[in-house]
Amino acid sequence: MVMRFTALAVLGLSAMVTSLPSDPYQPPKHYKEPAKPYNFAYGVSDPYQGIDFGQNEESDGSLVQGSYSVQLPDGRQQIVTYQADHDRGFHADVSYKGEAQYPPKSEHPPFVVKPSKDYHQPSKDYHQPPKDYHQPPSYH
Repeated sequence: MVMRFTALAVLGLSAMVTSLPSDPYQPPKHYKEPAKPYNFAYGVSDPYQGIDFGQNEESDGSLVQGSYSVQLPDGRQQIVTYQADHDRGFHADVSYKGEAQYPPKSEHPPFVVKPSKDYHQPSKDYHQPPKDYHQPPSYH
């Protein structure tokens, strides 16, 4: 009788201990948050400064697709269109709009600033304060 009660108590206690979560504030380790659809877009255009870029992206929870564009220093616009998911990975298609423009070559040599003839490199034995000089503190 005592043996049966002890066995029943041990089984009940072990079932209760194993059913308790180790940290009640954390989700179980196998738990994965369900994917949530989203979309966003932004763009910046300042013709005076030559700035022109933007991006738009959307997701249905499993597939992410979008594009972004950048104004390149040579005057072209680079456009990247992409798709990504967990099965196929990330795939991008890159295209360019416009013609590359380069400044014309000059027949003059580049402008270089040279030191004036009056400029002299300071010598290594510049004036040092006397060794017994102590600067007063700057606070009052």
